[in-house]
Amino acid sequence: MHELPWKFSSPYTLTWDIREKDIDHYQHVNNVAYLAQLEALAWSHTNALGLSFADYQNLDSAMVIRRHELDYAMACHLGDTLACGTWITACDGRLQLTRQFQFICMRRKKTVFSAHTAFVCTRLSSGTPRRMPPAFKETYTAAVTPV
Repeated sequence: MHELPWKFSSPYTLTWDIREKDIDHYQHVNNVAYLAQLEALAWSHTNALGLSFADYQNLDSAMVIRRHELDYAMACHLGDTLACGTWITACDGRLQLTRQFQFICMRRKKTVFSAHTAFVCTRLSSGTPRRMPPAFKETYTAAVTPV
């Protein structure tokens, strides 16, 4: 996947094969399917970095979405395969983390979707903002891709 036109180097990637369940009444990928893929990709990356949901529970902490910016560049259809990449592009080590996403159609070698997501650290038990526990701070700041 290195020959693809990634916005930044060394993305964490998954491949997404577009299936019937992803298609809407316009016969292209539904926006909700893109959001589901964002979530799956972010969790897969977080797990690969060494943090699991069980860790989140044990630390009574979570990184929750504060804001999504979604850009749909081209429609994708049944049978398309997308290379889905993500990067952590900022982490203040206290409260906030930023991820960027880019989905590239493997057939066209073009970006079809991109997103910028801001997260805030909260307590799972109350939903209130909290400082990142050391495990979050260490893991996420070490994973930041310079932009």
